[in-house]
Amino acid sequence: PLCALSPTTKQWYQRRVQGGPRLGPMLWHFLRDHGRLATGDHQHLPRHQPPVLTAHQSNRVCNALALLQCVASHPDTRSAFLLAHIPLYLYPFLHTVSKTRPFEYLRLTSLGVIGALVKTDEQEVINFLLTTEIIPLCLRIMESGSELSKTVATFILQKILLDETGLYYICQTYDRFSYVAMILGKMVIQLSKEPSQRLLKHVVRCYLRLSDNTRACEALCQCL
Repeated sequence: PLCALSPTTKQWYQRRVQGGPRLGPMLWHFLRDHGRLATGDHQHLPRHQPPVLTAHQSNRVCNALALLQCVASHPDTRSAFLLAHIPLYLYPFLHTVSKTRPFEYLRLTSLGVIGALVKTDEQEVINFLLTTEIIPLCLRIMESGSELSKTVATFILQKILLDETGLYYICQTYDRFSYVAMILGKMVIQLSKEPSQRLLKHVVRCYLRLSDNTRACEALCQCL
């Protein structure tokens, strides 16, 4: 597993994250050959109730997730990454609610991996995510996360909405649409008290895309 890499090896990989175009395939072949993939990340999380996560534990997992982001964003490994359902291993991290810094870093880095996937604008990615719980997870973070986590979560929702299948999925039922509209509305109220131009930009783009759906546009006219 990635967390089992020696510090020297992991640092070598991390130095290549920005400038190594073949890093994604290299990592994927390493993970495939050594088995267990990302499941080893969870071994470094505590089992306490309520959960307690040290900065060291958080950093180890976040470093591994940063490497996984290279695999997720590379065109030669993205399909295999999805086929192996690796994003599902990140969802327990997104389910955490503790507002301590180690947990916040863990959520933010996990969102970064999903963000790298949706940034590609590939139908395969959206189709996969729509079969998972990523939308309610993002909505919960958009409502109660830190500004950075809210920004990345809103970006993910925005990219899903920009896809025709994603827009149809969210507007298909009143419950889905109303939940998204409610969270966006709460965010606008919060942004009026604590402005963030970066976050507001993504919120506005979500509203703009929702307005492309006739029924959603009519509903927005009534609730805004």
